[in-house]
Amino acid sequence: RGVVEAAAPGELAVRPGEDPWTPEEVTEARTLLTGEITRLRDELETSGAALAGLMRDSGDGAGDDEADTGTKNITREHELALAANAQEMLEQTERALARLEAGTYGLCEVCGKPIGKARMQAFPRATLCVEDKQKQERRG
Repeated sequence: RGVVEAAAPGELAVRPGEDPWTPEEVTEARTLLTGEITRLRDELETSGAALAGLMRDSGDGAGDDEADTGTKNITREHELALAANAQEMLEQTERALARLEAGTYGLCEVCGKPIGKARMQAFPRATLCVEDKQKQERRG
């Protein structure tokens, strides 16, 4: 694959019948994605600090009753799940921003067809058209 020049706003993929992307809409999408990246990085930093505190406080569990130990374990598992979710969202958002810059924003990663401008505006991290997203969800 050669180097892809960044698409002009009006060249980004849209579904038949949709208006082309305007420069303002592209700027809005870029601003939203970069803001989300900053927010998620902050969330991961906070989550990392919380997890470090939970690990430090858990110690060897000496002196804790079973309920305390169980509660600490549940809290730690919850923090780990939140951190994993934030990490996944961060990666999706960074990929979306990279696609926006590459001019491939709004193209389904499975079939290559336009995802749809309305879907991209509602869910800026979308990488799949509705049809392929539904297939993915049915597969589990």
